[in-house]
Amino acid sequence: MASLLVPQICSKKQNSCFCHPQPGCLCMVWSTQPENGRGRRIPGLFWLSWEPQSHLTYRPKDTQPQARYWEAEEEIDFEKDLLTVPPGFKKGMDFAPKDHLTPAPGLLSLSCLLEPLDLGEGDEDENEAVGQPGGPRGDAVSASPCRAPLARASSLEDLVLKVASTAVSTPEAPKPLPQEQWAIPVDATSPVGDFYRLIPQPAFQWAFEPDVFQKQAILHLERHDSVFVAAHTSAGKTVVAEYAIALAQKHMTRTIYTSPIKALSNQKFRDFRNTFGDVGLLTGDVQLHPEASCLIMTTEILRSMLYSGSDVIRDLEWVIFDEVHYINDAEVRVMGVGKQVAMRLKRRQIYVISTVTRPVPLEHYLFTGNSPKTQGELFLLLDSRGAFHTKGYYAAVEAKKERMSKHAQTFGAKQPTHQGGPAQDRGVYLSLLASLRTRAQLPVVVFTFSRGRCDEQASGLTSLDLTTSSEKSEIHLFLQRCLARLRGSDRQLPQVLHMSELLHRGLGVHHSGILPILKEIVEMLFSRGLVKVLFATETFAMGVNMPARTVVFDSMRKHDGSTFRDLLPGEYVQMAGRAGRRGLDPTGTVILLCKGRVPEMADLHRMMMGKPSQLQSQFRLTYTMILNLLRVDALRVEDMMKRSFSEFPSRKDSKAHEQALAELTKRLGALEEPDVTGQLVDLPEYYSWGEELTETQHMIQRHIMESVNGLKSLSAGRVVIVKNEEHHNALGVILQVSSNSTSRVFTTLVLCDKSLSKDQQDSGPATPDVPYPDDLVGFKLFLPEGPCDHTVIKLQPRDIAAITTKVLRVNGEKILEDFSKRQQPKFKKDPPLAAVTTAVQELLRLAQAHPAGPPTLDPVNDLQLKDVSVVEGGLRARKLEELIRGAQCVHSPRFPAQYLKLRERMQIQKEMERLRFLLSDQSLLLLPEYHQRVEVLRTLGYVDEAGTVKLAGRVACAMSSHELLLTELMFDNALSTLRPEEIAALLSGLVCQSNPPGDPLQQALTSPSSLQGIERVRAVAKRIGEVQVACGLNQTVEEFVGELNFGLVEVVYEWARGMPFSELAGLSGTPEGLIVRCIQRLAEMCRSLRGAARLVGEPVLGAKMETAATLLRRDIVFAASLYTQ
Repeated sequence: MASLLVPQICSKKQNSCFCHPQPGCLCMVWSTQPENGRGRRIPGLFWLSWEPQSHLTYRPKDTQPQARYWEAEEEIDFEKDLLTVPPGFKKGMDFAPKDHLTPAPGLLSLSCLLEPLDLGEGDEDENEAVGQPGGPRGDAVSASPCRAPLARASSLEDLVLKVASTAVSTPEAPKPLPQEQWAIPVDATSPVGDFYRLIPQPAFQWAFEPDVFQKQAILHLERHDSVFVAAHTSAGKTVVAEYAIALAQKHMTRTIYTSPIKALSNQKFRDFRNTFGDVGLLTGDVQLHPEASCLIMTTEILRSMLYSGSDVIRDLEWVIFDEVHYINDAEVRVMGVGKQVAMRLKRRQIYVISTVTRPVPLEHYLFTGNSPKTQGELFLLLDSRGAFHTKGYYAAVEAKKERMSKHAQTFGAKQPTHQGGPAQDRGVYLSLLASLRTRAQLPVVVFTFSRGRCDEQASGLTSLDLTTSSEKSEIHLFLQRCLARLRGSDRQLPQVLHMSELLHRGLGVHHSGILPILKEIVEMLFSRGLVKVLFATETFAMGVNMPARTVVFDSMRKHDGSTFRDLLPGEYVQMAGRAGRRGLDPTGTVILLCKGRVPEMADLHRMMMGKPSQLQSQFRLTYTMILNLLRVDALRVEDMMKRSFSEFPSRKDSKAHEQALAELTKRLGALEEPDVTGQLVDLPEYYSWGEELTETQHMIQRHIMESVNGLKSLSAGRVVIVKNEEHHNALGVILQVSSNSTSRVFTTLVLCDKSLSKDQQDSGPATPDVPYPDDLVGFKLFLPEGPCDHTVIKLQPRDIAAITTKVLRVNGEKILEDFSKRQQPKFKKDPPLAAVTTAVQELLRLAQAHPAGPPTLDPVNDLQLKDVSVVEGGLRARKLEELIRGAQCVHSPRFPAQYLKLRERMQIQKEMERLRFLLSDQSLLLLPEYHQRVEVLRTLGYVDEAGTVKLAGRVACAMSSHELLLTELMFDNALSTLRPEEIAALLSGLVCQSNPPGDPLQQALTSPSSLQGIERVRAVAKRIGEVQVACGLNQTVEEFVGELNFGLVEVVYEWARGMPFSELAGLSGTPEGLIVRCIQRLAEMCRSLRGAARLVGEPVLGAKMETAATLLRRDIVFAASLYTQ
């Protein structure tokens, strides 16, 4: 096949790049122009897509230059001197200027590849046109280079031969997408019959036929679209990720696969390495093949790369966020949700592909048995079609009630406890497992929401033996291979021995207190089907691909850190989704144990069929984020906050706000200027005084209605002034006071005009068209123009304009009963009762006697409101009333017309100010906190007045956590005088998450300097907390200092001194897994401190931190993951 040498010419003098293109070939252009001020060479990626073009023309052979023009140094005229016919070809390309600026189809730039992740761009591309959603991708030239489909042909010659007979019309500029269509749903049930015609040579082949939703996603990946795949557990989301990785390898680019937890990253590394080979792993403590085309990493690592501008992301094509819903969890959030979900902010379509049904349907049961006699008490509650069976629920209730009745006859009326002890648990699980073995429904995952209960329940079943002799042999050999990498004493740890015994019997335990290597052993044996019963906490359901035949819930209640509550629908669905193995089980079984009483039907229905929790932004400002972004000139922190999902509700209408602002600007320019000369010279002031007076009165009334004394005064018989949409300054008397879910409701009899029909009864317009002083000052009461009538309405606190000093004696019940009776057609013409007539006459007499309103309760003197804003508001209101009464403009005959002109202009300007505020940074929800944190940094000397990051700020950027505290300890020289093992022990207080019994300061500390160090750390933390409080942050000093936990000081100290882990575990009641996690995080912190010490020129401290990290990194704590071997 002939080759073509194609130069890619950039807008400025750059190095041209030549390649021999194949279909889908990739060419890289290295620009020497600095980006973001860093001066790095940035690769631009371009697809050589040979689309038929009408401007390809034939050039005679003798016009081809003979010199090797790429070696020439002279300047080239890019308009006239370009080579248009490649050597050896008869036809070429005409480089004539085009009438439009639309990029060539098939052109792919790096900025488009990185657009969802680019932290260095503003919104300069907001006006970039985007193609219409849902249309055929190949029908028109896309406005964005990333949207072009890849050209496909058997050879380059075939493409060239097709050019002559093909003509393409000049494309039109695509229209912008309608509002709210950036997330485009895709019908995942629509068959893709032409899949293999559209993609004749897929980048990846499977041994099975992909499902419809997978084909839909693959088609969009081929078009280089962003996709959001929401599929049921085991539906095959990984297929989409595999195709993205295969595409990147085909295009010679890079893919990043992120997950919220390291365990899932390790598992995916093993899976993808077996499939693709060229796969790397980057986690906090492991770096394997960082140069690979596919990198598996946690979201923390990706965030760090984005902050530091790592070269890894320079040739990035795809970023895959796995288990993206876990960004709703405050404990595992890292990446801003806005960068993953709010693609609208970058005018990039994201295609939402979701599955309607599970590939393996689920059946949900209640189990009430607790003995061999009752092991058959399994009642269907929710079938595979989603139908809720009340019959099964009541059968479970009756079975439980019958057993409780027998229990009362035998042991008395005392009912058994709700949960029971270990003995009762053992009976329940023995009967359940016997039933499941009979029904061939093993393996089973039992979700228990306590580490201690997991261990107890597994230990209580050691009499069971669920494995065959061949399975025992396989388990034994696997354990030997895995544990051989541990030192001898570590292989004899009590947890290792106990877990080995359980595994030989087909039992397993999985929670955060288990050693990491043991958790991986359990996972691998479970995936092989050798663990028949697994007791696990809900973290097992987070992404680790370990489906089971059956899932059992030990309880439907959990402790969330503050209180016990029922499982949320999303939590239940996530864990229940582990039931059912695709291709093996026709249905999955989910069982809820009823150890005590059967839960309420409404609670079960809400948990199983309720609406899952909505995605909430967990974006939060941190000092590290602020300092990192302050160091980047091209991006402000405000820009980052705009892109966060927390700002999405307020920013989603930005385009509509911009359009409205433009329309209002046009309207304002077309308005006639009001004439404010002569007597009307004070007309603008009059208008502003009236607006301010109205706002001040509303503020005072709001305080009154929110006060205790104000609400007490609103009892039956109180006369009030009503002002709402139907009534303007009408007198009313309260008949009844009640409360709803949000506020109090006042049932009130109000005066109205009898001349109007019942459905039109009101007291005049809410506000006059042209308000005179009598309309603004005081209350110009409504008086009926004809015969007086009344109505009874329910008022909210905001409908009461004023509370008068008058109280009438009324019979509210009789009035309400009579009014309700006269609303019926049969009694509509009946005269009102005397109680009603008396109340109406009293209100009318008051209105006639006080046209400006009867005396009202003074908020300060009568209601005892001492709030400063109320007192100052009252003084200001009286001053405004005087100014309004003295205005001269109201005496001019031109006042009404000019007032209307001025009001229209002022209302438009006010609305424009509101829209500008919504579009500005000042409307950001997190902006006040940002200013407070910047003030903290400025007070501590991390940034100067101009916002430039100083040395202390650069040091804080190097810290992985507790950046302010660690930096202050460094600059206070609090660590340099300590030995490496003492530094490690002291810093454990910043990463420890366990809560051992007793005061850690009362435990036997190895050296007095450790105790002194703890006190010094707390003193520094207290000082930082006080600065935060002084700057307005909503965190008390006690809360900030309380984040430190020195419970593992002695454990870490002895570990750093070389104590074997087998002896270490006996020093604390903390589970072994949590100790390992603490030491691993501590080693990462030591590495951060080592880099910070080198940054400030502290070689002594740097050497000590290097030594401390080396002392920590040994034996079972840092045993390599089995997934990486």
